[in-house]
Amino acid sequence: MKTEIKVSEKAGGADLQGATLSDAALVLYFVSPDYVDAAAYVAALRKAYPKATLLGCTTGGEIAGQEALLSTAVSSAVRLEKSRVEAAMSEISGQAQSYEVGCTIGRKLNKPDLKFIFILSDGLMVNGSELTRGFVETVSSDVIVSGGLAGDGARFKSTGVGLDNAPKSGVVAAVGFYGDDIQVSYGTFGGWQKFGPHRKITKAEGNVLFELDNKPALDLYKSYLGPEADKLPGSGLLFPLCIRASENDNHEIVRTIVGIDEETKSLIFAGEIPEGYVAQLMHGSVENLVDGAEHAAESALKKFTGATDDALAILVSCIGRNLLMGQAVSNEVEAVKNVFGDAAVIGFYSYGEISHHAVSGKCGLHNQTMTISLLTEK
Repeated sequence: MKTEIKVSEKAGGADLQGATLSDAALVLYFVSPDYVDAAAYVAALRKAYPKATLLGCTTGGEIAGQEALLSTAVSSAVRLEKSRVEAAMSEISGQAQSYEVGCTIGRKLNKPDLKFIFILSDGLMVNGSELTRGFVETVSSDVIVSGGLAGDGARFKSTGVGLDNAPKSGVVAAVGFYGDDIQVSYGTFGGWQKFGPHRKITKAEGNVLFELDNKPALDLYKSYLGPEADKLPGSGLLFPLCIRASENDNHEIVRTIVGIDEETKSLIFAGEIPEGYVAQLMHGSVENLVDGAEHAAESALKKFTGATDDALAILVSCIGRNLLMGQAVSNEVEAVKNVFGDAAVIGFYSYGEISHHAVSGKCGLHNQTMTISLLTEK
């Protein structure tokens, strides 16, 4: 397997000259919502890689090499020597369709030699938990599934996904990797710290949280945010929610706010918020989040059976981590790169991360985590 990373800062991909993998089978691209002329950029990718499937999305920040970037477009062309890829997509118009869309795409990709699926989804029209469940329930249990929800910086207005075209809203797409020569592993870790009392989720429906300890969830968040409450939902990224079935359950899931409803005093999250679960607020520091990213990389490397010098590491980290770390956000990418050495690194900051859980191994939607897929061919 050969890879080629390109970073474009010029409008419409005017700086993509010099691409050498013209026979690439796949190009993953991640483009800032502030990048000028995404359609022309994708057209430039098609010209540079005429045989490739092009899969990409909008972001809350881009990742290439050992840097976290803003207002750019990044791509990784992948040439496969012994394996193949196939892609599928579906449109989605609301969260109620999430599970069925996951099932539909999963069925299209599900073949006997499927080894890995990478998913990109609209970040605002989907219940990421249900989407992931649809994929997981339609493919073999030994298939690794990862990906993320497209971003729109901290605006939460419009996100997009593109399969062989520019990103547009209301799209879910995925690529499957096939063949016995594909080697893939995963790592996921947060680094956020829980604080405050355990609170029971007393009223919730799907991914909407209405009450904690019988009190309006939105009012609780506003009390912690103080003056920053006026900047919700973006400011809520600094206080994610840790949920688990009980106080003693070690299968913890982190959830991030993607919207609010002032009328019902509710919070809308990227994934499922089960009623009856226990919740705790979380906060973070740059040092802890960088340590978490390094831990995720070490976990992926420990499970990896291939060589890293020709491997591709796909990083999907959370927009909340980007906002908290600010100018220091490249530190977490550099920490990952240091673990992987010569591996090619690409990725984006998302509204939700799809990966297998570090403890249980179950695939699900995460928030506020660094998730990594490390792959190569034998």
